[in-house]
Amino acid sequence: MAASVGTGSPCGACKFLRRKCTPDCIFAPYFCSEQGPARFASIHKVFGASNVSKLLHHVAVADRCEAVVSIAYEAQARIKDPVLGCVAHIFALQQQVAWLQAQLLQARAQVAQSCRDSRNTKSQWSANMAGAMSYQDYMNATNFMNCNTSPQSSMDSIDHINEGMLRK
Repeated sequence: MAASVGTGSPCGACKFLRRKCTPDCIFAPYFCSEQGPARFASIHKVFGASNVSKLLHHVAVADRCEAVVSIAYEAQARIKDPVLGCVAHIFALQQQVAWLQAQLLQARAQVAQSCRDSRNTKSQWSANMAGAMSYQDYMNATNFMNCNTSPQSSMDSIDHINEGMLRK
């Protein structure tokens, strides 16, 4: 890019502005000879070459590349949307973040509800198991069906089973 200055070929910005590219051209490292003119055109249209040059002189050399990328993006956005420019993209991203946060809250609520349902199911299962007949109650009930017992002893067995169920 800066090497294009030494070969006599102007940088993209100087080519667009139809001026001689000097060795100390502020634009040369960032706008190549081939694609630079088209890229610089939108920057020049929105901000002006003089303003961009002044801006780049105030930016540290290490940060200039990122500054040029940002300026180019903002210029393209302003051409695409003259009213809002890159702010339209920022608004769209903010809306997307808000929507995703709402989705996250909804998912967390569903997880919490599932955990509550799971705990309720476990406690109901435990209660059902505690209310089930014990082995002794089962044996007493089967003895009730045994034909060898007298009618009175069968009634005693039923009373015993009912008392056992009421205690639980």
